[in-house]
Amino acid sequence: MKGCLPACLLAFFFSCQAQAAEKSPLLPLMVGGQRPAIAIIIDDMGNRLAPGVRAVRLPAELTYSILPYTPFSRRLASLAHRLGKEVMLHLPMEALDHRPIGPGGLRPQMTRHRFVRTILADLAAIPYVSGINNHMGSLLTQDVSAMRWLMVEIARRRSLYFIDSYTSRESIAQRVAIEHRITSLRRNVFLDNELNPRAIGFYYRRLLTLARRQGIALAIGHPHAETLEFLARHLPRLLEEGIELLPVSALIKRARRYEEWRRMPLLASHALELEATKADN
Repeated sequence: MKGCLPACLLAFFFSCQAQAAEKSPLLPLMVGGQRPAIAIIIDDMGNRLAPGVRAVRLPAELTYSILPYTPFSRRLASLAHRLGKEVMLHLPMEALDHRPIGPGGLRPQMTRHRFVRTILADLAAIPYVSGINNHMGSLLTQDVSAMRWLMVEIARRRSLYFIDSYTSRESIAQRVAIEHRITSLRRNVFLDNELNPRAIGFYYRRLLTLARRQGIALAIGHPHAETLEFLARHLPRLLEEGIELLPVSALIKRARRYEEWRRMPLLASHALELEATKADN
């Protein structure tokens, strides 16, 4: 019975989700006749070569967020760029539980000079970067001064976007990004907090439902074997389901066509977002 509980909960919550979706207006086509769209970021890239290469070689427009100073960071960024894939800096930030965040991490006790110097070094460590999202950061993304320092540096590089990985419900990162006129979105779904096909499938369907409901949706996953196997099986069917897969930069452009895109809600409840208790990824 104990082993059955997570599966039972998933089945129950997905049933509730399906009922809610039937009562909610969906968006089969967007402005200009475009389909609903998703983007998927594969986080935590750079520590392991084989899973990283496998992730980058998936035949899909995924986006890859790479940790600075990891053994294979430059190699994987170069491979992704060579294959026409989008690369991000996965910027380490202090978490509420103060777990180790690795080299290149940002902490609230830093002086502004050291904080900025760290950001610049992290950006220099990963080639071909198009945008930034936070690695962990449930503490730092609540810090107004730190987020302002970060966004000032991103704003100076107008080609960069910022994605709030949303590892805390108290995060102000996207709001501060918007205040600094930085193109930005917030993560809607974590795909793989639970590493089994049923759980990954639940959150993947959640992602597609959100895309149909609000026009776009953004997910984060990781280069786990279970995640990559699931995506390899299911991503080729997306167009049959009427949904496009885009790089993050293209998803942001799509989002900007909505009049209210800057205030786009997360559209997630405690019941449907079971990963809320495992926020730091």
